[in-house]
Amino acid sequence: MIPRRETRQVSVADVKIGGDAPITVQSMTTPKTEDVEAVVAEINRLEEVGCEIVRITVPDDKAADGFAEIRRRVKVPLVADIHFNYRMALRAIEAGADKIRINPGNIGSVERVGAVLKAAKERDIPIRIGVNSGSVERELLEKYGYPSPEAMVESAIRNVEICQDFGFDDIVISVKASDVPTMIQCYQMLSERVDFPLHLGVTEAGLKEKGSIKSSIGIGTLLYQGIGDTIRVSLTEDPVDEVKVGFEILKSLGLRNYGVNVVACPTCGRIEVDLISIVSKVEEQLEKYKEKNLTVSILGCAVNGPGEAREADIGLAFGKGSALVYKKGVKERMIHEDEVIDYLVDELENWPENNC
Repeated sequence: MIPRRETRQVSVADVKIGGDAPITVQSMTTPKTEDVEAVVAEINRLEEVGCEIVRITVPDDKAADGFAEIRRRVKVPLVADIHFNYRMALRAIEAGADKIRINPGNIGSVERVGAVLKAAKERDIPIRIGVNSGSVERELLEKYGYPSPEAMVESAIRNVEICQDFGFDDIVISVKASDVPTMIQCYQMLSERVDFPLHLGVTEAGLKEKGSIKSSIGIGTLLYQGIGDTIRVSLTEDPVDEVKVGFEILKSLGLRNYGVNVVACPTCGRIEVDLISIVSKVEEQLEKYKEKNLTVSILGCAVNGPGEAREADIGLAFGKGSALVYKKGVKERMIHEDEVIDYLVDELENWPENNC
């Protein structure tokens, strides 16, 4: 297990962030917030794939009205995303937001910041201070010349101090950048200066293929160093994909057990079955078994197949048209390639549950 940096802990409804709590996976809704039906439908889909916290933008009064109705219709913890208009933060808090995402530096006067913090403190909800490379204060850009890690961290610390001046320290911090090395440096520097929980993400990561790679490198590097308490994979895609990628990052580092871990060998000329098709069908059929913590290996040839299949909970070592099945390292039986899905589904239905 990777040793994690020690942090304070905050509560977002019944979900804990920081301390010894599991690293959580978040996402953000994409329809206009006033389109309540569309937002609720998307949140339901996000919950189905395990999303633990959902953020919703609240830029104006129509969105605030929508947020209040959405809050009444879903159970997942909701974060209100606020920029510029402190009144929207107050309305979201009144509507039952479980957390507010703001940058105190763009809310306005000290009195307005104080009003938001006072309302959050009265409702016992945390604030996420969100600094992005595009939101660094002008004077810091002039000081450092560009949104450098030093500028972003100084911005975050400045905003933390604003909160603490009002006696508010129920805080989560993010310092996101679209450039992966910058993002990594920001969080490394920040983690040395504060003990607040950190929300990790590579902002504006892009479409699924490139965005997943950038996010995996940035988020994964920091998590391996023990830095980070909650994550959002920002993709220009269906947010369901963000959640799936987020859990895969955590699973790959052994930080969360969430669903079946499917291991498959790369294809080559030795393979005598349509391994790509088989693995695709297996992943699709086993995706729903979120409570099952096991590894299924699907190997395509006689060179590495039998040996590596023994290392999995369930291993399939394929030859021509059929697979030798190993369970917990013990050779069990031979099955035809057409039987694979039915066999694995039957095994998963009867496999002991292991909650993550």
